[in-house]
Amino acid sequence: MATAARPAAPVSAGPTASAADEPLLPVRNQPLLMVGIMAASLIQILDTTIANVAIPHMQSSLGATAESVTWVLTSYIIASAVAMPATGWLGDRIGARRLFIFSVAGFILASMMCGMAQNLGEMVLFRALQGITGAFIPPLSQSFMLDTSKPSRHPQVMAIWGLGIMIGPILGPILGGWLTESANWRWVFYVNLPVGLLALALLMAQLPHRDGKRRKFDLFGFLMLGIALSSLQLLLDRGSQLDWFQSGEIWLYAFLLGSSSWIAVVHFVTGREPLFETAIFADRNFVIALSFMLVIGVVMFANMALLPPMLQRLFGYGVIDTGIVLMPRGIGVMVSMQLSSLLMRRGFDARIIVGTGFAIAAYSQWMMAGWSLAADQWHFITTGLVQGLGLGLVFIPLNVMAFSTLPGHLRTDGSSLLNLLRSVGASVGISVTTVLLASNIQTAHADLGSHVTSATINAVDISTLDRFQPLGQTALSMIDLEINRQAAMIAYVDDFYLMMWLALAAIPLVLLMRKAKPG
Repeated sequence: MATAARPAAPVSAGPTASAADEPLLPVRNQPLLMVGIMAASLIQILDTTIANVAIPHMQSSLGATAESVTWVLTSYIIASAVAMPATGWLGDRIGARRLFIFSVAGFILASMMCGMAQNLGEMVLFRALQGITGAFIPPLSQSFMLDTSKPSRHPQVMAIWGLGIMIGPILGPILGGWLTESANWRWVFYVNLPVGLLALALLMAQLPHRDGKRRKFDLFGFLMLGIALSSLQLLLDRGSQLDWFQSGEIWLYAFLLGSSSWIAVVHFVTGREPLFETAIFADRNFVIALSFMLVIGVVMFANMALLPPMLQRLFGYGVIDTGIVLMPRGIGVMVSMQLSSLLMRRGFDARIIVGTGFAIAAYSQWMMAGWSLAADQWHFITTGLVQGLGLGLVFIPLNVMAFSTLPGHLRTDGSSLLNLLRSVGASVGISVTTVLLASNIQTAHADLGSHVTSATINAVDISTLDRFQPLGQTALSMIDLEINRQAAMIAYVDDFYLMMWLALAAIPLVLLMRKAKPG
């Protein structure tokens, strides 16, 4: 038992012994299978963002407070993050085909229950169930796409799979806003039913069986990792509400996060049969790809969390107009994904493509850092298009390099880790940028306010406004409102600069990766 994981370690050393030598799973109709897999992936990734815009409507309908209603989002994220690491073991234990079909069926059922929830307790419970069942869909969909395609076609199938992963978070707020305004917030969940049932029917008809292997479940490692992920998410979600480390609750989350993370790392390195085989962390390309996924999660999802409220609050855009302005980002992703897939098939070095993609993404953040309150829709459209081009260039080559040197039997575990790190990066990125935004608004407001004097405002004497009573108070409120808008714009610009430097800092990591030659 002590040497069960050791024979797999040398396999990752050579790129030719991994992807190319694995037998393909037999498929009766691969296009139909891909449609089913993509439909399942789309509804899962949409639900990470589609419910955000409906939160105010849920609050009044479910009788929740502004603080407690956020558990509708938190419960989904925590449940998904905790369940995802078990994908590989469950796939081996009950069969990957069966797990995938059960996951999609469970996700459809949980979505229907969310739409029928009558109070906050039911909604949080059903959202947690939705997160658990949906957690297995991204890693299984990615591994099945790879296992049913020749290595030479991996760039193509990753382009198709990545399209849903990258476009879903962009379409989520648009679709959610439209459904909430035109129908009811419950349709944010009911919309999963027709697409999900189509996916389920296609998967049951076309999904091949994949042999697994019996391995002992690492309950201790799973619990430690689950505690660490839950503590991290609770710390990020509750920190801003409880004034961070001024609260004992936040200190508790920080202690649990640090101790459980350390125990989990030591256990995974020294355990006899850990949750993840040690061979997966001996693969240099895969480990570096995990770091890149963190950055992608921060840059992509933090932007998607910052831009809609900025456009609506500072520039007066409606929900539909915001969606239209942000849509070119998805167009850029689609174009550059096809381009990167073509370049990969032509033998172009994937490392250069990834580095170029991050450089373009960083440039788009620099463009966004030049915005002011005088920016028009073309500023938002062009920067979104450029950012989409950059992120689309990164995604496919990065996944191909991550899996090109990884043994086929480790793909499900590897995919679950990549998706998990992207989710963690998204959670950390959204929380950090939101906290910095609030803090920088206060700092910028104080700085700008100190320069507002009678000497700087010639139209009116501020020192005499109190004599005019209601009229004077209205004038002061208007001045304060404009200072707030300018301070908020400065805070957004600071966040854009932060993400620009993060994207630039990730570029040198491509030099540490091996060149991938699919097929």
